[in-house]
Amino acid sequence: MLRVVRTLSAVLFSLSICVPPPIQAQQGQAPVDPTAAPQPQKLDKEQKRKLKKTLKELDTPYKQWLNEDVIYIISPEERQAFLQLATNEEREQFIEQFWLRRSANPDLPDNDFKEEHYRRIAYANEHFASGIPGWKTDRGRMYIMWGPPDEIEAHPTGGTYDRPMDEGGGSTTTYPWETWRYRYMEGIGENVIWEFVDPSSSGEYHLTMDPGEKDALLHVPGAGLSLLEEMGMASKTDRFTRADGMTTPTALGGTPSSMDEFNRLEQYSKAFKPPEVKYKDLEAIVTARIVRDQMHFNWGTDYVKVTNDTVLVPITVQVPNNQLSFNSKDGVYSATLNVFGRVSSLTGRVVQTFEDPVSRDFPESLYQQSLKLQSIYQKAVPLRPGLYRLDIVIKDVKSGNVGVVNTRLQVPRFEDDKLEASSLIVADGGKLEHVPSKQIGTGQFVLGSTKVVPRLDGEFMNNEKLGIYMQVYNLKQDDKTHKSNANFLYTVKKGDQQIMQFKETSEEMKQTGEQVTIERLLPLATLTPGKYSLEIVATDTNTQKTISKTADFTIKPPVDTKTAANTAKAAPGR
Repeated sequence: MLRVVRTLSAVLFSLSICVPPPIQAQQGQAPVDPTAAPQPQKLDKEQKRKLKKTLKELDTPYKQWLNEDVIYIISPEERQAFLQLATNEEREQFIEQFWLRRSANPDLPDNDFKEEHYRRIAYANEHFASGIPGWKTDRGRMYIMWGPPDEIEAHPTGGTYDRPMDEGGGSTTTYPWETWRYRYMEGIGENVIWEFVDPSSSGEYHLTMDPGEKDALLHVPGAGLSLLEEMGMASKTDRFTRADGMTTPTALGGTPSSMDEFNRLEQYSKAFKPPEVKYKDLEAIVTARIVRDQMHFNWGTDYVKVTNDTVLVPITVQVPNNQLSFNSKDGVYSATLNVFGRVSSLTGRVVQTFEDPVSRDFPESLYQQSLKLQSIYQKAVPLRPGLYRLDIVIKDVKSGNVGVVNTRLQVPRFEDDKLEASSLIVADGGKLEHVPSKQIGTGQFVLGSTKVVPRLDGEFMNNEKLGIYMQVYNLKQDDKTHKSNANFLYTVKKGDQQIMQFKETSEEMKQTGEQVTIERLLPLATLTPGKYSLEIVATDTNTQKTISKTADFTIKPPVDTKTAANTAKAAPGR
């Protein structure tokens, strides 16, 4: 009986999310609006056939989004509306609106609901996988839909179990099992308890409505008896003839209402019903999916204007050498790191990809020192202004360890009618230099005619020089001289205390066009160890408009100069 009930519930739920209506509006009807709140429709056989065909023919990213990412939270009406859309542009707009309708703070740049949803998926995949992905398991499904429970009682190895009186009392031995308690579940009630059992001891816990399913001695005659069974007032065979499908012993004092089969079925169906949409008719925003990693690394992005419609985005990855696995051969220690990057739209439409090997080689005499250093890689990607998803994956070739970053990438728009500036890049002063004319605009770390190697951690020693790189755009030219006139104020602070300040003009820099590029080296010898901030305020003296950029950096205590001199970049292997 229990298997029948569970199967029936699963079938009903599957039908509610997997059988959508017509692929297209009927002739003469208005086209589907992907941003409108979907309305339920009845399906005839032909419409069902068309929708199944549409689902089969969907591009992979949209099919994955529909059947994996949001399968538990999308309503049947939304699913119907999505399958009625005709173009990928409409589908992307629908997906953006889907998340915004659920955001508690739609005016904020980050969608709280979407970020939490993907965090839950990542957590479920990490903690509940058992031969199948964690999001497909019962625990994963419950976690994704309702979040972490308020209390978990876990018995990962089973063992002795003293039954409560409403389960018949007495002791038995159990399979691995867990109970999750939620203090409140909207639409269900207070103090809701769910039980998961792993009768195969394989790690796959399934949700059960029968507390007796965890009893490992259920089918062993004379073992694990209840109190009434021990006293001869009930028979163990009675457990298999219950009308409600459970296999628990007869309860002492009667069965509580929470164990009633109809109450349990209603609770089960409500728990897996897609949540109601609270917010409608909102603007779209793209956010990040969170994925765990095995290797830790720093990464960063900068933004430099190329044209009115194109922004150059240098993507920098910095990996501590002590996370790499080195091979030793003929007195040389070598390691190889593969880097893969992808920039894509919200739905997975790939905009840019890059992949390179990064090789590091050290003689045996410098190997121990090299483990204290960092390997750095950069790829400059041209993008249109807008919101993207950035995926970075690094893999150590020898160990197979992988590091992953999945995040939101917002490429700014540089307006024509106001003073704008690129990112303020804090760089390795020893490598801030002009490149030969044949290398201008090409290769790693090259911005225009200058090589700029960022210090992602912002850490310097006071015997070094801090490199400063920034571009300022849209300076107003004088109508008579046809030259711009700007000044730049540099301020270094330690906390709230001003440590250093100096000024320069565009005329002194011999740059009088609409764009000025700041390339400076800041000596650090007078600075004591600690945390600092650098602020650059650019003022267009012809219009009195200003713009400022700030970056943080740290001065570390002095170390051996030879060790400091060995800091070097890692170039792609050839």
